[in-house]
Amino acid sequence: MDNMQSSVPQPTRCFKKDDLNIEVFASQPEMALNAAHTVREYLIERIESNGAVRAILATGNSQIQFLKTLIDLGGVDWSKVTLFHMDEYLGISATHKASFRLYMKERVESLVNPQHFHYLEGDAPLPLNECDRYSGLLKEGPIDLCCLGVGENGHIAFNDPPVADLDDPHFVKLVKLDDACKIQQVNEGHFPSLEAVPPYAFTLTIPALCSAQKMICLSPETRKAKAIQAALEGEIGTACPASALRRQPQATLYLDGDSSALLSS
Repeated sequence: MDNMQSSVPQPTRCFKKDDLNIEVFASQPEMALNAAHTVREYLIERIESNGAVRAILATGNSQIQFLKTLIDLGGVDWSKVTLFHMDEYLGISATHKASFRLYMKERVESLVNPQHFHYLEGDAPLPLNECDRYSGLLKEGPIDLCCLGVGENGHIAFNDPPVADLDDPHFVKLVKLDDACKIQQVNEGHFPSLEAVPPYAFTLTIPALCSAQKMICLSPETRKAKAIQAALEGEIGTACPASALRRQPQATLYLDGDSSALLSS
């Protein structure tokens, strides 16, 4: 463990904004490697102390390198880990190339065989019942860990500015996707056009995400710089839902040089 830890890249800068811990790395690969080591150690510690772990994972291009590195590091007894994901398009099948269930099955579940991976069924015949079902699963026990990202419009999960609620009474809800969010999905190659993106989606709410005892938020790349600037230097509120992280002392925001470039200090 000591030799492994000695090779972990360290941040070039650490600071706090309100209650939020922020670490800036020289590059996205260094950020992903450090985050993977941090999460690995936390999972091992929680399994040793509690016998099991319940964690929420995010999809998106910003998570790919982190998830691969976490799995490649090894050392986690995934048979004691119950996993959730945080969003899914309404009406989409589990085999659609843009499905978050497919993303998780290919990149996580099939590689580590967790005790459970509970999926949001995007094509559930009764969507409101699906919200209730998934909320019930989330509330069966404490959430130990939430790994998330920040969208180009400042969303976390699919809590886009028009539908975000920092004090949402729900754990899971149906939302209409913001055009800025849909454009991001097209630009990342998940859909061929804006019209092809489903208009609605399931999402865990901001209070559901923030119920986790530890939060790791990865937000690299230049295209996230404006959202990070708004999250850290604007008002805390729904105009930039990621600003809610500033009220979470259990959260750490991981940035690279590109995503932190617009910060004034």
